[in-house]
Amino acid sequence: MLGLWAGLCLTGTFYATWHGYGGRDFAATLTAFAYFLLVMLLFAARGVADGIAARFGPGGGIALGAAAFLAYLIYGLGTNTFTFARAGVAACLVFLPMALAASTERKPGGTWQDFLTLAGIWVAVKFGPSHWVWPYPGGLLAYAFTVLLALNVALAAFVLMRRVNGIGYSIGWGQRWDLYVFGSLGVFACLAIVLGRALHFISFAPQWGAWKTLPFSALAIFFLTAWPEEFLFRGLLQNMLSRACKSDLAGWWTASVLFGFSHITNLGFPNWRYVILASVAGIFYGWTWRKTGSIFASAIVHAMVDVLWHFLFRSG
Repeated sequence: MLGLWAGLCLTGTFYATWHGYGGRDFAATLTAFAYFLLVMLLFAARGVADGIAARFGPGGGIALGAAAFLAYLIYGLGTNTFTFARAGVAACLVFLPMALAASTERKPGGTWQDFLTLAGIWVAVKFGPSHWVWPYPGGLLAYAFTVLLALNVALAAFVLMRRVNGIGYSIGWGQRWDLYVFGSLGVFACLAIVLGRALHFISFAPQWGAWKTLPFSALAIFFLTAWPEEFLFRGLLQNMLSRACKSDLAGWWTASVLFGFSHITNLGFPNWRYVILASVAGIFYGWTWRKTGSIFASAIVHAMVDVLWHFLFRSG
């Protein structure tokens, strides 16, 4: 994980330097970004999250949240974009979920506070003033920073403070996972192409000239879209809905439908065609997570679907 983190940070640094970024603004931005990414990846290493939780208990989650807020302050002060209003919004995003997590008094995962926390994190990422909170450089990293901060907060609240079991927040490969991952991708692709064309939602329009950007696009889609969404909708939401409903099937299908509805504002509101296809996709992602017990497997399927859609089809 440390090697992967270093490789991604160095690649981003060289790319930004090539485009002319530098100075204190860039150093502060890189520091905050590198910290958020480090937490995201390090917790996916086997035994790290359990070791931290066993040693520090819920206090580890509080410390992790405080460190995330400190990273935001470094960003704001280092880029000369700090205001008390921005810091207040960032503090709410960090500390309100942890306050809700602390109020559950070690109850099993699936309390109303848990679902309220998930809804709040999703709303903050989807509709929050990300470009205002993260203005440098020109709002280009606003979405990435918002996602990474929200993921850090979710790790602090649910992995360390709430100790929710069965999330599958790890990077690894298990027995027969190739069958589950590529089988899920293949069946869904066949179904989605037929359904998408029948709904007049997608058309075959390969962008052959854009394939040179595939490695960078695939990494961005995996780490900033697929991985966080699978953590939220499968590792947390589907997991806790199954516990609350006492039914894996009910949790699986409910989370899939909610995943579909989370896309209703994409490409124009209300986009019911997007909701239908995303709900079907959620069923396959949820099935992959159930069979493997890992968001890494479902995130791979999710990322490959998004990459193929981006490069081979046009939506409208």
